[in-house]
Amino acid sequence: MDTAAALSDFSAAFGAGDVDKIMALMTDDVVFESTGPAPDGVRHEGAAAVRAVWEELFGQTPGARFTEEEAFVADGRGVLRWRFDWTDDDGSPGHVRGVDVLRLRDGKVAEKLSYVKG
Repeated sequence: MDTAAALSDFSAAFGAGDVDKIMALMTDDVVFESTGPAPDGVRHEGAAAVRAVWEELFGQTPGARFTEEEAFVADGRGVLRWRFDWTDDDGSPGHVRGVDVLRLRDGKVAEKLSYVKG
């Protein structure tokens, strides 16, 4: 799979909140750096640790939904600009916008460094 197709599939899996598809598109030794807590987030290493993050995010965040705003690839790297929406406990909507800087290897995401606005 080429890098552009891999990034497109990865973004679609996040948009669907499908943890199994997300993980199928990540390497076994994947590294994910989360957006929080500030200033550096948390580093998660390996598929099992990263899967736990996605299961918690999609399983415990009402209305969790990622929408791709823009994506591009170059030389095994990708950038994905996104919006994350959710529903707060009081029923009000919330959102944040951010970007992922990705390293892809053999058609899979090997590194996902996430950053948010604000």
